[in-house]
Amino acid sequence: MDNRVDDTGRSTYCPASAPNPPWVTRLARGQGKPGREPDEPRKTGGRGRCDVRRRRERRPDGPHRHDRQERCLDRPRDPLPTRVEACPDLPPAYGVALDAALAILGIALAGDARTAIDGHIRLLLAWNDAINLTAIRDPAAVAIRHVVDSLTGLEVLRARDVDRFVDLGSGGGFPGLTLAAALPADRALLVDSVAKKVRFLSTVAEATGLDRRTAAVAERVEALAADPRDRGRWPAATARAVASLADLVELALPLLRPGGVLVAWKRGDAGDLAGFGGELLAGRRALAEIDPGGHVEVGPALAVRIAQAGDRAGLAELAGLAELADHRLVVVERSGDPIAGSWPRDPATRRRFPL
Repeated sequence: MDNRVDDTGRSTYCPASAPNPPWVTRLARGQGKPGREPDEPRKTGGRGRCDVRRRRERRPDGPHRHDRQERCLDRPRDPLPTRVEACPDLPPAYGVALDAALAILGIALAGDARTAIDGHIRLLLAWNDAINLTAIRDPAAVAIRHVVDSLTGLEVLRARDVDRFVDLGSGGGFPGLTLAAALPADRALLVDSVAKKVRFLSTVAEATGLDRRTAAVAERVEALAADPRDRGRWPAATARAVASLADLVELALPLLRPGGVLVAWKRGDAGDLAGFGGELLAGRRALAEIDPGGHVEVGPALAVRIAQAGDRAGLAELAGLAELADHRLVVVERSGDPIAGSWPRDPATRRRFPL
C-alpha cells in the first residue's frame, strides 16, 4: 500500500500535551477546521487515546510513570558474594552427575582441586543473574557441559607436561579455572576483554585459593601478543567457545613458544563444510600462512576415554556424556620457526581480510 504523504495533506494528529494543536492555530487565523464551521464545537467519539493512556499510567495521588521507573533504577542491589561460604550449597544432583562422569572418564581429582572447582560453580551460579556468565542454570548440567567438557583437555596438557598456560576468552572461567585447579598449573593467565567477567574470575581465584598461581586480566589478546613479557613465552594456550579456529590460530600462535600448543574446544563433524569442517579448513589455511611448519590434530573429546572404560561405556548415556558426543579437541602445534611481528592483525583487518 502506498503510504506517501505530501506537504498539503499532513496529518493533524499531535499529542494531547502539545500547547497549540494545528486546528487551534487555524481557528485563530479564521480558517476553521476542514469540514466544519470555525465556531462548531469539536466532536469526539469518546475519550482520546492519549487521555485514556495517561489516566492508566498516573493516579491523581500517585507518581508519574517516569518517577516510578527512576525508583526502580535507583533500588540498591544486594552485593554479590565474594566468599564461597556465602553462596548456596550445590544440590546433590550436581555431585552425582560429576562423580559419575569422572569415574567413566577415569579422571581423578585431588581433594583441593575438587573443592576449588565446586567453589567456582557455587560462585558462578550466585553471580550469573547479575552478569550472565552462562545460559545453563541447572547445576547438574553445569557439571557435565562446563566442568567435564573443560576436563576433556586435561590429558592433552598432561601428556605435554604443560604446567603454564594462557586461557583466551575465559568468560565464566571455563576451561581456565577448571584446568588450573586440576593440573595443577604453576601459572595460568585468564584473559577476557570484558571487565566485569574479569572481576568475577579474580573473585573466584581469591575465594578458592587459586590466586597464588592464577591471574585474570581485562585485555584484548592482540595487546597481550604485542607485550614482550607474553609473546613467544607460553607452552600452551586454551580457548573454549570463543572465536573461529582461524582467528584463534592467528591470536594464539604469537603467544606460544616453539613447540607450544593451542588447544581449542569445538563441536561438529569434520565432513560438514558448512559447519565445523569449513572452520577447520580455514584454520589450516591460517596456519599455513602464519606458521607453515606447524600442524593440526583433531580428535573427539570423549571417544578414547570411554573406549578405555570397557564395560562401563554404556554408563556414558546415564551420566549425561551423550551431550558431549560431538565435541572435538583441536590441537595446533607451533613449529620452531619464528612468527612474524605483523601477527596478529587488528580485529577490523581480520574481518575485512579473513585468512
